Amino acid sequence: MDILNELKSRRSIRAYTEEAVSKADLDKIIEAGLFAASGMGRQASTIVCITNKEIRDQLSKLNAKVMGKEDIDPFYGAQTVLAVLAQDIATCVADGALILGNMMNEAGSLGLGSCWIHRAKEVFEFPEGIELKKKWNIPEDYKGVGFLIVGHPQTVPAAIERKPNRVVFAE
Repeated sequence: MDILNELKSRRSIRAYTEEAVSKADLDKIIEAGLFAASGMGRQASTIVCITNKEIRDQLSKLNAKVMGKEDIDPFYGAQTVLAVLAQDIATCVADGALILGNMMNEAGSLGLGSCWIHRAKEVFEFPEGIELKKKWNIPEDYKGVGFLIVGHPQTVPAAIERKPNRVVFAE
């Protein structure tokens, strides 16, 4: 297992084929998210796997609304969206970020593309977002942290060069 090479090869994908992600792959991606570290081991988060086109499109429209746009798909055509919500506690954003990171890396290891999409906090503050949380039995005090779109990539971009001088060794 060469984790560093996996991390170096993962890219954010913004163009997907229409091929669906298998249930087995989704289960692995979600499991990776569930094994993310969390503040004080609380595990105070939820992952919602959205493969239903109607719900996916509703979330896309709400996300675009947050951006002040109506004619775009912030989910870049990906058919699967994983919404991460976390209890509104001090570590909620960090906990959710770790889940999203684990899921991105697992998707990459499976040859799938993914991209973290922001604005989940705002989406789940809209009346429609609040209703979805109720429908999914997610507690009121959970807030959106991020969306992870997942799918089969049309293309994989090359890595951008890493900026120098980003590490300090304190002696």
